[in-house]
Amino acid sequence: MVVPCSTYRGRLAPSPTGYLHLGHARTFWIAGQRARAAHGELLLRNDDLDALRFHLDFVDAMLEDLRWLGFTWREPMISQSARLPRYRAALEKLHAAGAIFPCTRSRRDVLEAIGAPHEGGADDEPIYPPQFRPPAGAPLPPLGEKISTNWRFRVPDGEDTAFIDTRCGPQHAIAGRDFGDFLVWRKDDVPSYQLSCAVDDAELGITEVVRGADLIKSTFRQLRLIRALGHVAPAYHHCALMNDDRGERLAKRHDALALRTLRERGIRPEEIIAQFISAEHADGRG
Repeated sequence: MVVPCSTYRGRLAPSPTGYLHLGHARTFWIAGQRARAAHGELLLRNDDLDALRFHLDFVDAMLEDLRWLGFTWREPMISQSARLPRYRAALEKLHAAGAIFPCTRSRRDVLEAIGAPHEGGADDEPIYPPQFRPPAGAPLPPLGEKISTNWRFRVPDGEDTAFIDTRCGPQHAIAGRDFGDFLVWRKDDVPSYQLSCAVDDAELGITEVVRGADLIKSTFRQLRLIRALGHVAPAYHHCALMNDDRGERLAKRHDALALRTLRERGIRPEEIIAQFISAEHADGRG
């Protein structure tokens, strides 16, 4: 069910796969500032679908760290693991529309077919080779009660996908060139990040998504899903990323910059917020 929203509604969407670091906190702080300026609200979404890395201790730590920094949100917290029927319903809608297809190819198969090196980040999904697709309009096998095959969304080759980012300005990507057919459901019977995020943002009435600039390419994929599902897309604000003193992007492996590590060193929340304010002034596009 889609939740109607007539006012600004943003969201914080941490994953309980490690401790939150300064980069997470800065993005969440920007989300909070934008919600406050619009006299709106924030939802807290627990992205807990990664069964291999999920840990309940990280959920508790996430909540504790966010409250320590002064964040508030509309209760209750939303956990993606409790919304699996919503993602399955979206998958069935895409299946009925012929917008997805089963995929038995491995990542190695894809990389070898396109001659790409075996590297790339989590959001650097290689372009799926067109020759691996089933013919357009071919009958699809049923989904089955339990899914044991990967399913991909078929992108409309050559079509421009565009949005205006409230920080970065106009963004464009050509389907089939800049991003290809992407995963929407995994063979371990779990929705992909792209599908779960698109469904949540649309159905929970999110009016603006605030997240890191490394996820701009994901936005193009999610816009395609949101439109295919018949929803209205939110606005997007992609924040500059934070780097460590060596110029590397912050990640959960940076224990020295984890919020709880900083707390243990006696750093106060107001000192951290002051850093964020200074960084926003330097960026000049907050």
